[in-house]
Amino acid sequence: MNEKYKEYAQFFKVLSDPNRLMIVDMLSCGELCACVILEKFRITQPTLSHHMKALCDCGLVTGRKEGKWTYYSLVPVQVQNMKNFLYLITANKEACICESCKPEDCNE
Repeated sequence: MNEKYKEYAQFFKVLSDPNRLMIVDMLSCGELCACVILEKFRITQPTLSHHMKALCDCGLVTGRKEGKWTYYSLVPVQVQNMKNFLYLITANKEACICESCKPEDCNE
């Protein structure tokens, strides 16, 4: 299997959680303190830390410490890479993975 599919599958796996999608949505407005993110959810701080670790580990989010607080933001390059990959796999193109498939080969 092509490595890019494996790589992006990890992103989509991380984003398959509704809370993580909401966090990404929140971070689309800019950097936020973990305390601000936590206020929007009915979860504990350790649960938020778990979600943030998953988002950071896949490279979509970055965190920085300032005193006792952690501030999170999206990694713009990774966001754009994900958009480009999603477009690539959903757009009609000449060099497609299915170029050798023919409708008559389907058993419907």
